[in-house]
Amino acid sequence: QVQLVESGGGLVQAGGSLRLSCAASGRISSYAMGWFRQAPGKEREFVAAISRMGGNTPRADSVKGRFTISRDNAKNTLYLQMNSLKPEDTAVYYCAASSGSWTYYLSRNNYDYWGRGTQVTVSS
Repeated sequence: QVQLVESGGGLVQAGGSLRLSCAASGRISSYAMGWFRQAPGKEREFVAAISRMGGNTPRADSVKGRFTISRDNAKNTLYLQMNSLKPEDTAVYYCAASSGSWTYYLSRNNYDYWGRGTQVTVSS
């Protein structure tokens, strides 16, 4: 079992940057990893994912060119670098680990373990 703890959220002005981290209690090298976010009154949505060795890093269209996902398997840590932040990026951000097929990286149901989330607020 893997426990995930997010950090790095906060309040930032539009156009600013934040770097989220997700520290795992166990080894993450055997898991695909993902970031999801949930805004008030909305469903949790896919943001980005990264394959086990980091070779594939798909992102949602809304964050392409602005967000970068990366991982350090030696440190058992996942990252999300967020640049050019917009007010619509405001949400609770969750990291997740998947032992399932990479084919389904977009689906929340494909992830076995979740963190508790970190709040990101972007002011206009």
